[in-house]
Amino acid sequence: MIRQLQLMTFVRITLLLLVAILSGCATFPGRDAPSVRVVGFEPLPSEGLELRFALKLRVQNLNESALAYDGFSVRLDLDGRGVASGVSNASGEIPRFSEAVLTLPVSISAFSAFRQMFGRVTAHQGDSDAAARPISYSLKGRLGGVDGSFATRFGDQGELDLFANRSAEPVDEVN
Repeated sequence: MIRQLQLMTFVRITLLLLVAILSGCATFPGRDAPSVRVVGFEPLPSEGLELRFALKLRVQNLNESALAYDGFSVRLDLDGRGVASGVSNASGEIPRFSEAVLTLPVSISAFSAFRQMFGRVTAHQGDSDAAARPISYSLKGRLGGVDGSFATRFGDQGELDLFANRSAEPVDEVN
């Protein structure tokens, strides 16, 4: 009887704590995920059978409060295949309704690059323009939280058309 009473008390306290925690989370103001776009990359010295690049990301903070971060990581997929990844232990803060360009080193193994090219060719066998088709990409990452706060996750996806025909229209010169 005493054991059953203790169990009932434990269950009630647990339920009250759960309700308190869930209602507390509901009162936190909503934060929008940052908008992240790839804005460039520069080659870095390679090591062995890998290519290394400095990936530049434009991060826009769409919130009413500053976005502090301590470290960040990214993963880049091309045509649904993991190709590149990178991490940085940089820390900083992006002011409210502001943006910053963050740079981190990413690595692409020669095997991943070969697998990507081979997969693209075999997926479009018999198509002479397979290499010139747009490449779908997906970028996923996270900005590490500061002092135990939660990490902020972000993502971007789209298509890269490296061989798009760009018509060269004449430019009128003003003298």
